[in-house]
Amino acid sequence: MDRPRDEPKRIDEADASGLTLRPATDADAPAVRELIFSVLAEFGLRPDPATTDADLYAIEATYAVPGGRFDVLVDRDGRVIGSVALWPVDGRTVELRKMYLSQAARGRGAGRLLLDHAIARAREAGFTRMTLETARVLDGAVRLYERYGFRAYVPEHIAGRCDLAMEREI
Repeated sequence: MDRPRDEPKRIDEADASGLTLRPATDADAPAVRELIFSVLAEFGLRPDPATTDADLYAIEATYAVPGGRFDVLVDRDGRVIGSVALWPVDGRTVELRKMYLSQAARGRGAGRLLLDHAIARAREAGFTRMTLETARVLDGAVRLYERYGFRAYVPEHIAGRCDLAMEREI
């Protein structure tokens, strides 16, 4: 039986971990900003609330477009420890956005979970190509994307804190 799109999804190996992947709401926005801004600071990158990160102040409205979504990974205490979003670029292409994990959640398969989830949701929405923008300093994330078949390309535009754009067919 297929799970409804917005039903919270337990992580594969989560029976013991208590982690849940669910759609984000505006009530999550402060915790999401804290997560993302702390990861950026950890790697010497700056938040950009006026442009690149403006979506984090109105998550529901921003991602309420066909093919758009913003999901959070929460621990058993309800703390946001990860995030991942999809933004439709055109009828074929979706952009992977805001994939971040708290330091404590890294190295345990949560990145693969978020990326698998994003790719599956993008395919369900009918997209056949996924792009993303990142910074090379996020070397663990870059290695994960490469293992999933993402390759560098030159986009028409790239966010100020990013120095690498990647793409792959899905």
